[in-house]
Amino acid sequence: MESNRKTNNINHSVSVDCVVFGFDGFSLKVLLVQRDLRDNLDNGDDTLVLPGDLIYIDEDLEDAASRVLLDLTGIDNLFLEQIGAFGSLNRLAKDRDKVWLDLVRPIPESRVITIGYFALVNIKNYTIRPAGFAKHVIWEDFNEVGELGFDHNHILRTAIIKLRNKLYHEPVGFKLLPKYFPLNHLYTLYNTILNSKLDRRNFLRRILKTGFLKETDNFQEGVPHKPARLYKFIEKEFENDNNHKFKFY
Repeated sequence: MESNRKTNNINHSVSVDCVVFGFDGFSLKVLLVQRDLRDNLDNGDDTLVLPGDLIYIDEDLEDAASRVLLDLTGIDNLFLEQIGAFGSLNRLAKDRDKVWLDLVRPIPESRVITIGYFALVNIKNYTIRPAGFAKHVIWEDFNEVGELGFDHNHILRTAIIKLRNKLYHEPVGFKLLPKYFPLNHLYTLYNTILNSKLDRRNFLRRILKTGFLKETDNFQEGVPHKPARLYKFIEKEFENDNNHKFKFY
């Protein structure tokens, strides 16, 4: 996929923004970029935003989302799911955003409708690197995200709501975990995403009852406490379950 196309091939009215969630075993993270100015310009803008940019005229939306993630963060081959369109009249109205747009966009006043996507990744599987207008790329605790550029806080909140809703009926949380994981990481993950106080014993009892987890002979390594047994998610068991009995509440 080409990443350096001429300006006249850009659709100035449509963009994509990506909410990439990751889990480090302790907290849920979201991938953010600190925007910088092209052509070595600098106005001291350290605003954090979601990875996103305008689409090309001749590319599909999902292809655009994949390209933007690769161009700005170096992350490739992610499964992306669309979360909705965002087109508020004031989504580009913040003064700092206007200054940045005036410097980097050929038509800064153009109304832009963005299509939001979200993805779930195991942080340890990816090495992020800033590129394009991304000065820095960071994993930020989703509960500690401050004011982002544009309407990206709204997009992030929408993605979190969608993730929580899916979590109740689909085993999407396992996409955030490594192949082998201790049960306490699984409990921490669900407790964190749902922002609740799940009863640990009841949660583990119910989730083991689904039959989608398999106990292994492996244990944690390099931990300062007694190593916990590792489990793995059996995706085929879920796919073969016509009733999809994935429930833990």
